[in-house]
Amino acid sequence: MDGKRMQIGEVAARTELSLRTIRHYEETGLVVPSARSQGGFRLYTETDVQRLMVVRRMKPLGFTLDQMRDLLDATDRLDSGSGLEVREREALVDRVRAYEQAATEQVDKLRVQLARAEDFAATLGARLRG
Repeated sequence: MDGKRMQIGEVAARTELSLRTIRHYEETGLVVPSARSQGGFRLYTETDVQRLMVVRRMKPLGFTLDQMRDLLDATDRLDSGSGLEVREREALVDRVRAYEQAATEQVDKLRVQLARAEDFAATLGARLRG
């Protein structure tokens, strides 16, 4: 384990995700709490929080739950490093690289949308002032 265990409320505060969203991600198998307390409360580790942050960052870029799961699987396997053959490692790196490229493309699209929105807001502001 990676040290301190947190209950879902603390994880929600740190990730800025709702309890409902975290539970949904658990139900879909994206992020499963590392343990449960004797009272049955979900207990999360720093690794669990980092996984939730990956999901949180992917969501606004339009990635699906399946894509999130796929990326987390690839990075988990790369991080474990145990027993990976060279070809398998290269395939996993290629998968992660494809997600990086897709994320970069989405960021570029969002920048264009933001510039258009800022231009629109400025146009409205100028109209009201003048």
